[in-house]
Amino acid sequence: MTLSRRRPLLVLSAVAVLAAAGCSSSDATAQVAVPSPPAQERAACETLDKLLPDTVAGQKRHDPTPDSPLTARWGDGDAEIVLRCGIPRGEEMNDPKSNGVQVNGVWWVLFPRSEGPRFVTAYRDPYIELLTGTRYAHDASVLQAFGAPVLKATKNSL
Repeated sequence: MTLSRRRPLLVLSAVAVLAAAGCSSSDATAQVAVPSPPAQERAACETLDKLLPDTVAGQKRHDPTPDSPLTARWGDGDAEIVLRCGIPRGEEMNDPKSNGVQVNGVWWVLFPRSEGPRFVTAYRDPYIELLTGTRYAHDASVLQAFGAPVLKATKNSL
């Protein structure tokens, strides 16, 4: 799928939107690479950080190190969810075979990984990445919690 302003995303039919639950212990020492977006994108990410929920898919928020409004984390292990805001647009976003899903008004592109799905927002400025654990390999319900905050903090790039 080419993520240009001319082509719509393909809807991912294989990802079931199911309720996820569970708890895990926190590991506040987890390291996450902090993006370096331009000032305008950084401001949007700082706004997003204030709007993010305390709990996602039953996992409590415990941010990674270093402390930054550009990153957030919930859960750990196979239930980990890591958000990075202000990432650069990767070449993989141009792949016409990529699958996407729209959840609560936000388009996400799915990139399967052995350690769990990677989702990246499409048609939004700035780009936001969610790295999820294997628990979410067939479950896009984690995206539900991010719809309203992403729509409020970012702008449509279409």
